[in-house]
Amino acid sequence: MTTALETTEPIPAHAGTFASLHVRSFRLYFVGQLVSNIGTWAQRVAQDWLVLTLTHSPTAVGVTTALQFLPTVLLGMQGGLIADRLPKRRVVLTTQSSMGLCAGILAADCLTGFVQVWHIMLIATVLGALTAVDNPARQAFLHDMVGPGQLRNAVSLNAAVYQIGGLAGPAVSAVLISLVGSGFAFAVNAASYAAVVGAVAAIRAASLHASAPAERCTGQLRSALSEIRRRPELLWPLTLIGVVCVFSSNLTVTLSAYADFVFRHGAAGYGFLTCMLAIGSLIGSLVSARRTHTRLRNIVELAMAMAVAQLLACVMPSLWSLGMALVLLGAVCVPVGISVNATVQLAATEQMRGRIMGVYTAITCGTAAVGGPVLGAVEDRFGPAAGLVLGGVVVAIAATLVGWRLAQATHALPAPIVRTELTRIRALVAARAR
Repeated sequence: MTTALETTEPIPAHAGTFASLHVRSFRLYFVGQLVSNIGTWAQRVAQDWLVLTLTHSPTAVGVTTALQFLPTVLLGMQGGLIADRLPKRRVVLTTQSSMGLCAGILAADCLTGFVQVWHIMLIATVLGALTAVDNPARQAFLHDMVGPGQLRNAVSLNAAVYQIGGLAGPAVSAVLISLVGSGFAFAVNAASYAAVVGAVAAIRAASLHASAPAERCTGQLRSALSEIRRRPELLWPLTLIGVVCVFSSNLTVTLSAYADFVFRHGAAGYGFLTCMLAIGSLIGSLVSARRTHTRLRNIVELAMAMAVAQLLACVMPSLWSLGMALVLLGAVCVPVGISVNATVQLAATEQMRGRIMGVYTAITCGTAAVGGPVLGAVEDRFGPAAGLVLGGVVVAIAATLVGWRLAQATHALPAPIVRTELTRIRALVAARAR
C-alpha cells in the first residue's frame, strides 16, 4: 500500500500553471476541449429551454436531465472496462464523434420543425450512455498524454476548460436562442465536436504513455471494486468526493432559490450568482494547476475549507456579498475534485485505471443526481440557507471521518484536529487494554 498521505506524485519537469501544455498531445487536446466545452454548455442551456418551451413543465426538464445522468450512473464501470480493454485514444474518437452526431440530429430535428419532447429525451438518454464510456476514457487519456509527473496539472487545466465553457457557453446559447432559435445552438455544438475529434486524431499514438490493454476475463468489474475496498488511498478519497458532490454539484438549486425567494432578483440575480461561482471555480482550477504534489491530507483540508465556505455563504446579507462568498466557495470546491481525480488515477494500476475512473464517474454523477431532490426538499421546507448549512455540516463531518480513517491507515496525521482526536482514542484503547 502506498503511504500517499504525504505524496503520490513526483515533481513535474516543468513547473508552473500551464506546465502540461509543453506536451504537444495535451496542447492539441486542450484547444479542442476548449472549443467543444463551449458548445456542450450551449446545448445544455438550449435543451432545457426547448423542453420547457414545448411542455411548460419544469418536471419535464428535470426528467430530461435525469435521463442524461442515469446511464452514466448505471454503466460507468462498464465504460471504464471498455477504456481498459481498448486503446483510449480510439475510444475517445468514437465517443466524441458519436456525441457530435447526436447534436447534429437534434439540430436537424429542431430546425426542420419536427422536434418533439420524446425525441429530446431519447437523445439525452443516448448521450448519457455515450458519456458513461467517454468520461472514464477521457479521464484516463490525460495520463496517457502527459504521464504521471504532470497529471495533476493536466487535470487542473482540464477543469479550467470546463469552467470556461460554463462561463461562455450559456452566453452563446442565450444569444443564439434569442436571435435564431434553439436549433442553431445544437448546430453550433455539433460543429464544435469537430475541434476535439480533429485534435485527438492529430495526436501521435507513439507519443502516448499508453499501457497494454487489459486481458478479457471474468470478474474484472468485481476485481476493481475489491481493489478499491482494499486500498485506503482509493476508498476514502472516493467516499469523500461522493459526499462533496451531493452538495457541490447541486449548488444551482440553492442559488436559484436565493435569487428568487430571498433577494428577489429573479433570473438576473441567478445569472450573477452562477457566474460568480464559475469565476471562483476557474480561479481554483488555475491555482490548483500550480501545485506539484497530490496529497491526501490536502483533500481533507480542502473539503473542510469547502464546508467553512458554505457556512460563511449562508450568513451573507445581500446578493453582492453572497456572490463574493461564492467566489471563495468555487475556489476551494473545484480543487477537491481535481485532487481526488489525480490521486485516484495515480494510485490505480495501469491495467485498472479505466475501471477505477468508471467508479469515479458513477459516484460523482450518481451522488449529484441524488443530491438535487434532497436539497430541493430541504430548501422547500426550511429555506435556501438550510441547504448551505446542511452541506457545510455534512461535508465537515465527512472530512473529519475520512481524515481519521486515512490517518489510521497510513499512521500519518492529516490535520491537528484529527491528530488530537486520534491520540485521545488511542489512549482510551490502551487504557482499556490494561
